[in-house]
Amino acid sequence: MRDTGMQRRGFRLSDWFARLIARPDVQNMASALPFGRGMARRDGAEIFEILQGFVASQVLGALIESGILRDLLDGAQGAEALGFAHGVPADRMEQLLRGGAALGLLRRGRDGRYGLARKGAAILGVPGLEGMIAHNREFYADMSDPMALLRGDGDTRLQHFWPYVFGAGGNIDPAVAEKYSTLMAESQVLVARDTLAMLPIKGAVTVMDVGGGSGVFLSEVLRRNTRARAVLFDLPQVMPSAETRVRDLGLAERVTLQGGSFREDALPRGADVISLIRVLYDHDDETVTALLRAVYEALPPGGRLIVSEPMAGGARSERAGDLYFAFYTMAMGTGRARSPERIAQMCQDAGFQEMRIPRAPRPYITSALNCVRPRES
Repeated sequence: MRDTGMQRRGFRLSDWFARLIARPDVQNMASALPFGRGMARRDGAEIFEILQGFVASQVLGALIESGILRDLLDGAQGAEALGFAHGVPADRMEQLLRGGAALGLLRRGRDGRYGLARKGAAILGVPGLEGMIAHNREFYADMSDPMALLRGDGDTRLQHFWPYVFGAGGNIDPAVAEKYSTLMAESQVLVARDTLAMLPIKGAVTVMDVGGGSGVFLSEVLRRNTRARAVLFDLPQVMPSAETRVRDLGLAERVTLQGGSFREDALPRGADVISLIRVLYDHDDETVTALLRAVYEALPPGGRLIVSEPMAGGARSERAGDLYFAFYTMAMGTGRARSPERIAQMCQDAGFQEMRIPRAPRPYITSALNCVRPRES
């Protein structure tokens, strides 16, 4: 009770201070005082950084979608040449390029031509990043009226971009499945590497990746562990791309492909480790609860579950999970970004023990959790 009372007093003090700071006369006084001037400048700069965020993302999107960023791999170019190539007046192309330079994506030479800066080149070198940036146009459209999104008014663009999350199963168009598989495969390379850095898989084990797409995660597991074998479980429409990948990588003899829907079909038995890579945050609590129970039943005593996906911050808000991915999953219509503690509790409710939550090196790419089905006594 004492802690609750102290917390309430803390909130009241914080609320009083916020009301004080919100007064124009206090802002004017603070900006005139030496100690307040710096604070006012910092606050103003950070608020403007938030305000201009949408414009910055649109400039980035324009450089990616137009192909300008990739064009500059061949060398620096001027606004006139790039404007002619893309049907944009030279003075407006100059502004786009200057915007890219302001973001640290481009560099402007003394001759007025623009080339790639380190950050711009890095975008081209990260597998799948261009595709992920380009597809955000769908998300930005859904965020054009955030209050409508919060109220759940009507369909969203992302609901149609990712129809698989609604359990379409056999009704998914193969072309849609291919688009989904390609984008996910490109974006999951870094996810796989970060996951295995946090939670290595060693020994002669069988790893089943549920919702494994074209097999990016399993390919990385098998590349690192030559004694492991794998099972890939995903929708039947995804199997052709998975078959192509494992064959091209020379892994066909070590990977069993199993088509099915975890909503409707029992998970195959026999795996020592089951992984859920960017799966849970696509779905509501009811679906996740059922899936975790199915995973528990599919694992032997001592079997291990790995969950890896962007996660919310829990008690302390975190930008990637509580801002970007929270609203992204909301726009998808079914999922949600959960904190590691929330996922751990759901795993514990399903019967798992020995929770481990390693420190994520890049939470904007993924966070991870490991738990174990207890051995029978």
